[in-house]
Amino acid sequence: MAVYTKISEKNLKDFFLKYNIGKIINYKGIPEGIENTNYLIETDKGKFILTIYEKRVQEKDLPFFMGLMRNLYDSNFLSPEPIININGNYISEILNKKAAVVSFLEGSSKKKLSPDNCYSVGIKTAKLHMITKNLSIKRENRLSVNSWRKIYNNVKKNCSKIHRDLPQIIEKNLDEIEKNWPKDIPSGIIHADLFPDNIFFKGNKLTGIIDFYFSCHDFYAFEMAICLNALCFEGESENLSFNVTKAKKFIAGYSSVRKLTEKEKLSLKILCQGAAIRFLLTRVFDYLNLTEGALVKIKDPIEYLKRLEFHNSVTSYEDYFF
Repeated sequence: MAVYTKISEKNLKDFFLKYNIGKIINYKGIPEGIENTNYLIETDKGKFILTIYEKRVQEKDLPFFMGLMRNLYDSNFLSPEPIININGNYISEILNKKAAVVSFLEGSSKKKLSPDNCYSVGIKTAKLHMITKNLSIKRENRLSVNSWRKIYNNVKKNCSKIHRDLPQIIEKNLDEIEKNWPKDIPSGIIHADLFPDNIFFKGNKLTGIIDFYFSCHDFYAFEMAICLNALCFEGESENLSFNVTKAKKFIAGYSSVRKLTEKEKLSLKILCQGAAIRFLLTRVFDYLNLTEGALVKIKDPIEYLKRLEFHNSVTSYEDYFF
């Protein structure tokens, strides 16, 4: 979540004439995240999130995202409900940009998840995969392995400003990842962005998962690799360490719903390397292409350089959870 598009109270009131969700009492921009503009809207009927689509989100993907959230919500998954407008559509327009409204989820994100929290996330991740496995809607992952070289070429000239050795490190790892990327392991719809700021808790109870705007069709084990990167490292960016207890709990939670195949386990290291490269590259790109005047918190690329170093040191998938 972030705020790139500034909107006035009049803009909002005019926009919400398209919805039957009550009279606006209050609103504020949400600076967390880096992809879309988000506002928390409070009306006399409740709280809602307005998302204005920016940057990487393509208009043709919006029906997929809305359909996915509708299916998850209707399956009692802890996710937002997309709100239909008075014309019977999930997608509206504000300031010449596409936008949508979803229900507000109670709870808040945690900067640091406990091992038990990771177990809960593992369960929910597997349940998401099981709910969506029979859906006919599809969206390719445009930020998967075949896109990373192109992103790197866009930042190659300037990424040494972030870290002197970054070009050589990225090139070496891309070569290895592209060469060894797995084929023919179980796949389906994944969230693809399960970071702590997209997972809500009340105390230690998981209350919701948000932000499905990277969701796509990819390997289930790639989702797990993203989660191991996002949830199971601790410390400052220059001195991160891998918490194997959290990893074990996450995988145990996931496996209680869906068992990993042996081929998925053998692919875990390269998938974790790939997930680290994917977020390293997009963070480098965002760092070097910050939109002037945007209310947004840019995330540190170096955190993913340190994660990549750990994955490169792994000798077996057992290093992650045994």
